[in-house]
Amino acid sequence: MEKVYFDNAATTRMRSEVVDQIAAVMRDCYGNPSSTHAYGRSAKSLIEQARKGIAKLLNVTAPEIIFTSGGTEADNLVLNSAVRDLGIGRIISSPIEHHAVLHTLDQLEKAYGTRVEYVKLDKWGHIDYEHLEALLSQGGNKTLVSLMHVNNEVGNITDIKRVGQLCREYDALFHSDMVQSVGHFDLDFSEIPVDFAAVSAHKFHGPKGVGFAYVKKNSGLRPLIFGGEQERGLRAGTEGVHNIVGLYKALEIATEKLQEEKQYILSLKNYFLEQLRSALPGVKFNGTCDDPEKSTYTLINACLPFSAEKALLLLFQLDLNGIACSKGSACQSGSDKGSHVLSAFLPEEDLQKPSVRFSFSHYNTREEIDHVVKFLKEYAEK
Repeated sequence: MEKVYFDNAATTRMRSEVVDQIAAVMRDCYGNPSSTHAYGRSAKSLIEQARKGIAKLLNVTAPEIIFTSGGTEADNLVLNSAVRDLGIGRIISSPIEHHAVLHTLDQLEKAYGTRVEYVKLDKWGHIDYEHLEALLSQGGNKTLVSLMHVNNEVGNITDIKRVGQLCREYDALFHSDMVQSVGHFDLDFSEIPVDFAAVSAHKFHGPKGVGFAYVKKNSGLRPLIFGGEQERGLRAGTEGVHNIVGLYKALEIATEKLQEEKQYILSLKNYFLEQLRSALPGVKFNGTCDDPEKSTYTLINACLPFSAEKALLLLFQLDLNGIACSKGSACQSGSDKGSHVLSAFLPEEDLQKPSVRFSFSHYNTREEIDHVVKFLKEYAEK
């Protein structure tokens, strides 16, 4: 049975060069970076080389890169400290953020009485920039805006330069979850008016369990985890040197091969869109994932024209046929709450149909797409 991995938005396969780099560090550079002897200094040096390298790739300064366990911790660090330490009394976000943001906002409301407001969406799931400006213009409490760059479920791209400029105009801070965009887009942070960002290595063929927060200098942010003085006092705990080195290696390669791999992956996506339209009349594409100007090139979120009975078993049958992808429907089983992203903007008629996210990398092929489309066509005709 052929196996197809189309769940790259969830996590990616590590590049062999990254695996080799990580293995070498684990084998040869095992000192504690906080130790003052040669073993420790060697490990510390690798961390700082990675920090400087990442900073150069994003055009920021090295002290603005704070290593974390991933995007979730980076989001939590920024949002919690913004309220606790920076005097933020109001946060403006959207209903389609990652749960790393939404669940944190819920806790901040309960713990601190933080006022949380959500910007309106249009019928495709893009934020309403005029409504955002209207919210910002209300003034009052010191405000932070938290809006992701690329949506992880439907791929919609937010104009973060426009958002950042609005935040500057109304004296608000700006945080962006950039987990789905760093490593996939050419980003110069010196040109993006963002104060904080969250990044995770396993989304661009690096290791799991490591990422970083971009924290603009002189922000006043304080730690979420206490203990040692690692990461300039902002993140206590012995650093995973091998993971940090792997993160840097993965981002370095992703940046170097960005244009080449982007064109290849985009060609796969366009081919998949064509084949789905041909094989499944009535298929719809959620958000603007079929618009290359408004969506990432790395995924498709398809609303499939299947009956309720077929919808119930779709993911099981996909897995049984060796196809890995992600569910995105609001109503696929009685115990499933479904996708909060799709529920925020899809009409009820489409919410009753199964939606599936297929996400791609340079490891995928047209033959794999043919295999998936053939299965879906046969499943629809059963």
